[in-house]
Amino acid sequence: MGKKPKTRAAPPPSEHPNQDEPLLQLRERVKELTCLYSILQLAGRPDIQVAELLQGVVELLPPAWQYPEATVARILLDDHCYTTNGYRRCAHKQAVALVIKGRPRGCIEVGFLTKNPTRDEGPFLKEERHLIDTVGRQVALFIERREAAEEKSRLQLQLRHADRLATIGQISAGVAHELNEPLGNILAFAQLARKTPELPKQVASDLDRIVATSLRTREIIRKLMLFSRQMPPRKSRVNVNAVVDDALCLLESRCLRNGISIDRRLSPSLPGIVADASQLNQVLVNLVVNAIHAMPDGGTLKIATRADGDQVMISVEDNGVGMTAKVLKQIFVPFFTTKDVNEGTGLGLSVVHGIVTSHGGTIDVRSTPGCGSCFEVRLPLPTADEDDGGAF
Repeated sequence: MGKKPKTRAAPPPSEHPNQDEPLLQLRERVKELTCLYSILQLAGRPDIQVAELLQGVVELLPPAWQYPEATVARILLDDHCYTTNGYRRCAHKQAVALVIKGRPRGCIEVGFLTKNPTRDEGPFLKEERHLIDTVGRQVALFIERREAAEEKSRLQLQLRHADRLATIGQISAGVAHELNEPLGNILAFAQLARKTPELPKQVASDLDRIVATSLRTREIIRKLMLFSRQMPPRKSRVNVNAVVDDALCLLESRCLRNGISIDRRLSPSLPGIVADASQLNQVLVNLVVNAIHAMPDGGTLKIATRADGDQVMISVEDNGVGMTAKVLKQIFVPFFTTKDVNEGTGLGLSVVHGIVTSHGGTIDVRSTPGCGSCFEVRLPLPTADEDDGGAF
């Protein structure tokens, strides 16, 4: 029998790089498409948060590159960083900026931990450049859409809140007008009866209670009318520091009795504003009274004023009991109060909000349970038509 011809073994793939190239490209393309598909599936989850998505994207990136076992990735967004396990800075990396609404807010980076052969872009393939650019666009689009949805929800909540306030304001105005006349009669007749000579002691005491209760009720009605803006502000040039001093003058002795020290930090060169001094005084009094209630065991009340751009800022800060996030969301809602019955009407902060808003200003609140609260009122400086120059 003849001998079988010897067959030559096929050379290893490395000896025929040109033959391996289509296979390599196909394999890399499958990895890229798998990566993009997985990211789209992740982004399609209705309940996913931005942080969860970014961490998921980071972990999906290394398997899509040539050397997954030596690949690390990270995403930077604002002040947050999301990385793969074992991430460290690499000599060779690809990066793409995260541009959201035309503003760069971070980047996506992919790098190799090992030294690899030179390809199209350093050790990277041109397909990998296309992939990271595509991922960057998709992630930026997801964040933009998510932030737009959150902004829409926030505006809808504000709209519902404003509509609720408007409705309550209309009701409050009607109730205030209806109560004013009979209350005035009660107060007048009680004061007249109190002047009757030789009144029995018990009758005189009861009349005093009627007068005191009527006066308190009239103050509540006045707050209702302020809240419903039935009492328009009488604006003039106002020295904000003087308003702060007047408010503290009324409450300083009460603070001392409650073991509360006052830390004043009033800017000496504060520009004047155009406002209703009496309404601004009410804002300060209500905020200080709230701070006193928040410090039943004493503490420190900090009041500061300063100019900030085209605004004047007034802050009232306490180191009292603070508020939970749930309470914080409702503090400006009329008739909402955490105080016991007969200790508060729930109108104080609603009135404060109404006054500040009617002056074209804003009020922000920061609070931490057990650490205290800070109310920050910002009021606009006069316009060119209102301004008569000078600072106090």
